[in-house]
Amino acid sequence: MPVKKPQSQEAVKATPATSPVEKKLSQEQELAVQVIKPEEKVPFWQRDVPFLSGPKKVKFKTKDLIQFYRGVGSMLKAQMNTSDALHYYSKGLPNKKFAEKLQAIRTDIGNGMSTKEAFVRAECFNDMTIGLVQSGSDAGRLDKAFAALANRLTTDQIFQKKLKKVIMIPCIVIPILLGTFIVAQIQVVPQVEGMLSQVKQEPDPISKMAFQFSHLVQDFWPVFVACLVTFILILVFSEPTRQFALNLLMSRWRILRNLIMSLRQMTLLSTICLLHSNGINLARSVRVSANTVKGSSLYKEILEAADRYEQTGIPIAMAFSKYTSIDEQVCHMMAIGERSASIDDNLRLMADMYEEEAENNMEALTHIVNALVLFIAVGLIAAVFISSFLPIFLMGPRLMQNSL
Repeated sequence: MPVKKPQSQEAVKATPATSPVEKKLSQEQELAVQVIKPEEKVPFWQRDVPFLSGPKKVKFKTKDLIQFYRGVGSMLKAQMNTSDALHYYSKGLPNKKFAEKLQAIRTDIGNGMSTKEAFVRAECFNDMTIGLVQSGSDAGRLDKAFAALANRLTTDQIFQKKLKKVIMIPCIVIPILLGTFIVAQIQVVPQVEGMLSQVKQEPDPISKMAFQFSHLVQDFWPVFVACLVTFILILVFSEPTRQFALNLLMSRWRILRNLIMSLRQMTLLSTICLLHSNGINLARSVRVSANTVKGSSLYKEILEAADRYEQTGIPIAMAFSKYTSIDEQVCHMMAIGERSASIDDNLRLMADMYEEEAENNMEALTHIVNALVLFIAVGLIAAVFISSFLPIFLMGPRLMQNSL
């Protein structure tokens, strides 16, 4: 029976040890694989109901995160270590859950865990934050990484508030006016019609049309409301339906298409610039930045461009030009940045340009939506007035003539 010979000391010494550089490269490859790993689709009957099972991942308000990044970043800039900065910032926070998470991160760092691993274990920060924390801690400039995150989130918050303002006004005003219109048609107009029948007066042609329209509303308003509520619920809970409706509106409404594309490209380019300027390689920066446009057709295109750039070695500008629907001027500026070794500056320039363009499109869209809401409001109010009060006004002179 063959006996295995023990490995000699020379053979053990000859076994190459893993260098720190190789460890870092393997960690980056593992993180990149995690980022591009597709999500498994779970049938809707197997999904967890949020208010019954509880959230899987803790999320905090953008305002709290901005204050955290700015506060801790200023402490780190004053040469305070990360553990003490987290400790002093978490003391007195009104958000107790956030304070507990920060204290847990501080405890992990004190136990010898790396800053990046401690933030990952907290399970309340996205991939972009984790990547910046890792690169900032490795380069010894975590304060700059936090300051960049604060500026990035501030810009996002400003545009989110503007979008909510544009969307919320019609979502509040139109349902109220629509409900008032339906109530008038099923409650007020029948009373006016009964009043005319009591005094034995024939309605004039305009009142007759208003009464016929009221009868139509009385017959079909439950079906209309049920269809409207069903459509809203489908939009809220179905991601493909939302994307289909958004793509349909973008194809028909040029200013909306320009606004959405400006916001997507601004977010994508500024995130790539933020990650790459803080020491993260370009392929990984593009992959992590693709999460900012997740849910759109641009997401898969960006991931494919990053794969082609890393696997084939073609320039990133060529990969974006061939495999994505990004504007050609972006690809041109990226090509210039690659040749002149100033891709960060060009990305920042393009992000600023799209931010200004998004602001202009936002103002134009706000004016259009306000005018549209005003037009719908005037139409509904006029319909209520014509069907409810006009028959009474027209009936008055006829009653006076009959009395004479």
